[in-house]
Amino acid sequence: MPDLSTLEPEPAVAAGIFGDRLDVVRQYAADLAQYGEELGLIGPLELPRLWTRHIVNSGLLAPLLVDGRVGDVGSGAGLPGLVLAAARPGATLVLIEPMERRTDWLRAEADRMGLTNVEVVRARAEEVELDGWLDQVTARAVSALSKLIPLTAPLVKTGGQLLLMKGARVDAEVDAARKVIAKNHLVDVEVLELGVGVVDPAETTRVFRATLG
Repeated sequence: MPDLSTLEPEPAVAAGIFGDRLDVVRQYAADLAQYGEELGLIGPLELPRLWTRHIVNSGLLAPLLVDGRVGDVGSGAGLPGLVLAAARPGATLVLIEPMERRTDWLRAEADRMGLTNVEVVRARAEEVELDGWLDQVTARAVSALSKLIPLTAPLVKTGGQLLLMKGARVDAEVDAARKVIAKNHLVDVEVLELGVGVVDPAETTRVFRATLG
């Protein structure tokens, strides 16, 4: 059993980020803390930073979502997919994950959270077959942009967006991916830093945003 005494207390900023959806997110946080390590979804050192590093970090992306079909590639534990589905009930989150035990978790957890705007697809990104194009695609901690863009761009409709969550080295990744960006017809490329003035400066969220031209 996990030592839940180490679970990070819910930070005050969560109320401002999730508003009236906070109770749904609390359910997710409790379930992930309870079962996440046992199911191999999170590491043993994540409980003391579960809210700040993972849940709030994911929730900062919510205002960028459209009320359409949004894919989460390599959804894993549901970060950011389940958090975004909770925060943005007007969007449909398509959670793409190749591992069966993780897709089982995603389906079961979406039910526990009472989410009706989640589709779970068991597949690798390069092999997935979807019913229509996506309006946006996100991914968190999957791979470098040079590898991630060719996996995600083909899933998005023309005029749709990539919203790829990255770390502090995102600018270097963008420079290294210039040819890949051009080859995949991405325009309006920018790096956003979300949460400035809201969360600790060390916990802001960087997002590579681009439109499929």
